[in-house]
Amino acid sequence: MDVTVKKIKSLNGEIEIPADKSVTHRAFMFASLTKGKVKISNFSKGADCMSTLKIVQQLGCEVNFLNNNELIINAEKALQKPKEALNCGNSGTTTRLMAGILSGQNFDSEMYGDESLSKRPMKRVIYPLELMGAEFNHNNYTLPIKIKGTHLSGINYNSPLASAQVKSSILLAGLNANGETSFTEPYKSRNHTELMFQYMGADIKTDGNTVIVRKSELNPVDITICGDISSAAFFIAGALIIPGSDIIIKNTGINETRSGIIDVLKNMNADIELLNERVVSNEKIADIRVRYSKLKATTIAGAIIPRLIDEIPVIAAAATQAEGKTVIKDAQDLRNKEADRITAVKTQLEKLGADIQETSDGLIINGKTELEGGCEIECFHDHRIAMSAYIAGLICKKPIKIKEFQWVNISFPEFLELISKISI
Repeated sequence: MDVTVKKIKSLNGEIEIPADKSVTHRAFMFASLTKGKVKISNFSKGADCMSTLKIVQQLGCEVNFLNNNELIINAEKALQKPKEALNCGNSGTTTRLMAGILSGQNFDSEMYGDESLSKRPMKRVIYPLELMGAEFNHNNYTLPIKIKGTHLSGINYNSPLASAQVKSSILLAGLNANGETSFTEPYKSRNHTELMFQYMGADIKTDGNTVIVRKSELNPVDITICGDISSAAFFIAGALIIPGSDIIIKNTGINETRSGIIDVLKNMNADIELLNERVVSNEKIADIRVRYSKLKATTIAGAIIPRLIDEIPVIAAAATQAEGKTVIKDAQDLRNKEADRITAVKTQLEKLGADIQETSDGLIINGKTELEGGCEIECFHDHRIAMSAYIAGLICKKPIKIKEFQWVNISFPEFLELISKISI
């Protein structure tokens, strides 16, 4: 499905963003470990999260939808040996976290994914899990992967990179491992796993960039999921760069390990205000008001990168409208996403007229530039590239066409409906 994007006057009004994908994945998986019934409200309906939900069903969970926004996962008969291989679709989160769960079970299993996921690196989770005693059969650390269920032992693992997926995989394995499991990372990555473990009664503690878990069971408690700040990021960026815009994004997660985009944009002179701050199911949430702003350039590097790694494509789009040179570095892990996001962002924003350079670990954007448009954009099967290009297209002088926009359904099938709701 190709989509044509035209320049608009402004973004105005209130929207509620869909549920956080990272939290939804964890809610589905962690519910399957409780041996009880868990009611989950406001879950993500993106294809990635549905891949996770189908897998927990294959592992013996009953899933009952109460309505379009609530379901109950009954894990009284989980975990069971699946009758067939587990399809992770396009979801790296599903693959890496499930590896931690499956490696310590008393049955064998197999995971596979689509063409894009089958190219993504899995050594980062397989290696530490093997140190715990896990046994895998794979081809150069890529999918498909066969997992031999076995007894695991706790380890003290010093990760060379800050990765919530790796951390979560090891902590999930640690829930079912003998002794104590600790995970230390160079910077603090998103901590949804730690917060949900605490909420569900796991034996877990955090000390700086180290998380320690002991063998324990999770309690079947109800979970309400906050709005996804990674999805909100596109609307935040859009409102900042389209003159006359004034929007409120309700019930959005503002977890400090995910809210780096707000800190960076405020440093760029963004008019962003957090309203009605509160805590729901152990996650901080707020309503976010965003108004058009005259942005200035900044440097984005170091410890903040894990707090906004997924938002860099749309931050780069916004940076084309900031006065001065914006430098993004220490973001080399962007090359290991659904696409090589560094190259993808550079080539596609350049088509629109951006003054942008690619480096080994990031981007340099010179602004402010008037974006011409009048071209076709490739998304490289990457939902975030597609949506970032859409936001940039809203300020282009000429319409743009984004090819294969259906990849947005991976994470945000409601995107076009919501952007239309507040476009003037």
